[in-house]
Amino acid sequence: MFKISLTSFKQTFYFVNLHPQMRKAAHIFIYLMLLSALAFSQAKNKYKYELIGGIGPTGFLGDLGGSNQMGTHFLRDYNFNSTRFNVNAGIRYKKITSAFGFKGLLTYAMVSGNDALTTDKIRHNRNLNFRSPIVELSVQAEYYFIGEKTKNLYSIGGLHSKKKSRKLTAYLFSGIGVFYYNPKEELKGTWYSVRQYHTEGQGLPGGPKQFSNFNVAIPIGLGARYAVTKLLSIGAELSVRKTFTDYIDGVSGRYYDKVKLQQAYGPTAVALADPSLGTIPGATSPNGDGTGAQRGNPKYKDSYILFTINVIYKIKLKKQHRTRAKF
Repeated sequence: MFKISLTSFKQTFYFVNLHPQMRKAAHIFIYLMLLSALAFSQAKNKYKYELIGGIGPTGFLGDLGGSNQMGTHFLRDYNFNSTRFNVNAGIRYKKITSAFGFKGLLTYAMVSGNDALTTDKIRHNRNLNFRSPIVELSVQAEYYFIGEKTKNLYSIGGLHSKKKSRKLTAYLFSGIGVFYYNPKEELKGTWYSVRQYHTEGQGLPGGPKQFSNFNVAIPIGLGARYAVTKLLSIGAELSVRKTFTDYIDGVSGRYYDKVKLQQAYGPTAVALADPSLGTIPGATSPNGDGTGAQRGNPKYKDSYILFTINVIYKIKLKKQHRTRAKF
């Protein structure tokens, strides 16, 4: 039964046109889902279930916007002016052991970037902008390096005192998720789908392949929570989502031939592809060898950062009482 189910899952993912790295990540996602299902089925009356709900700010790390200097990488390139928001909901079960647990989360986030918000001359002249929703479904494993503990204050003659609990829990987490995104660019007060207008010549002769609206994310982060009551806790998490796409902001490679782009998708596509200010003459013109000028940097994939304040509520499971068979 298990082998048949795994095969059918794999076949389903292969129907999606995924990059080999994404395909490998998708397989890991499948295995985690199957392992979590086995854990549920083997100890469903034993583990504690918790409902999770959270909200907080979201940051983006990609080609657009960024810090007030030539494009750097990762947190050094973060621009706080592009901060947006995220909300999530999910369920956690623990403990597979005293130090580990799992959770599943559905997250909605908005990310954005704008070259107008940086004073770097090259980026500011490029004058591109974007916003995109992120809808992510993930499975995450947690390692509690500071875990909840309950201990007796003293014991006399086999009788135990009242119990004292550690209210603080801290943990590291990672996992895998699948997310949807759809970058849009603003032009004269109207938002246009970057994918629809093929702004880097995606799918055209000499241009890159069209990007998908779906990709894989690897969440890596740190969390902590404090027990307010026996059932209710307040927590916080900070995580970075590493992805396998450079198109969350709709920008990755080079400027495409404007004449060919207009012939294929019209003047709006050209305006979206190159809204540069002209403060650096020739910055978007083709290079001497005929290749397009650099528009983005495909060397580094896009990432997004989530910080959430969470409310966690433990679900009490009713104990099943065994009854003797009646004859």
